[in-house]
Amino acid sequence: MNPKITDWSDRRVWLVGASTGIGAATADELARRGARLALSARSVEKLQALGIAGAKLMPCDATDVASLISVRQALLEAWGGIDLVVYLAGDYVPMTAQDFDLERAEQVVAVNFNGAMRLAAAVLPELKEGGGIAFVASVAGYRGLPKALCYGPGKAALIHFAECLHLDLETQGIGVWVINPGFVQTRLTRQNDFTMPALLTPRQAAIATLDGFKKGSFEIHFPKRFTCILKFLALLPYCWYFPLIRRLTGVRNGT
Repeated sequence: MNPKITDWSDRRVWLVGASTGIGAATADELARRGARLALSARSVEKLQALGIAGAKLMPCDATDVASLISVRQALLEAWGGIDLVVYLAGDYVPMTAQDFDLERAEQVVAVNFNGAMRLAAAVLPELKEGGGIAFVASVAGYRGLPKALCYGPGKAALIHFAECLHLDLETQGIGVWVINPGFVQTRLTRQNDFTMPALLTPRQAAIATLDGFKKGSFEIHFPKRFTCILKFLALLPYCWYFPLIRRLTGVRNGT
């Protein structure tokens, strides 16, 4: 379904959202595997703190089209092309109907979905056969979950967007990947006040992500022991799904 990437040596990879969490760990792992890296985030200081020798540090705002286009142009001039673009920027806040904050919700969606669309708009003309674009979404996008009132919908939209892109680009040999992690230990998930099953470290998530590119699949999801359960639940009719999710999560009436 997608190009199989088994060798990262000299592959030109642009990571957007590379300063912390899965993004930082993925940058480190790609450097170990010999990729040529461009790292973007809003804070150049955080990118510098990663200490990745030879990486191009290209600060930008993932939600700013002009900023993304400027970095794209600089990379084309420096590299002559971009093999793979990965959108890792993300935002998260637990939210329910009882504490719904429209302004904060729109901020979360702006980063998790609008930014991904804007990056795609900036790079689509430059994508070539054998390469492509990947988006880090979440298993929270499979179906509605408690406390995911603004996070889940943005990730669901991102999965759908990636599916549509894949249908359009597959025949040209251009890859579109969607990466759906379960719980990963980051500054964002530290906000959660519940037990997170099958919790991974950022490095474990980065390795699982890069190993997923070897298979040529559209979706890369992990850890399987958790994601496969959610995939099964997503197939259930609503009359079974809603009561079962409430029971499994211990959530009653949004609390």
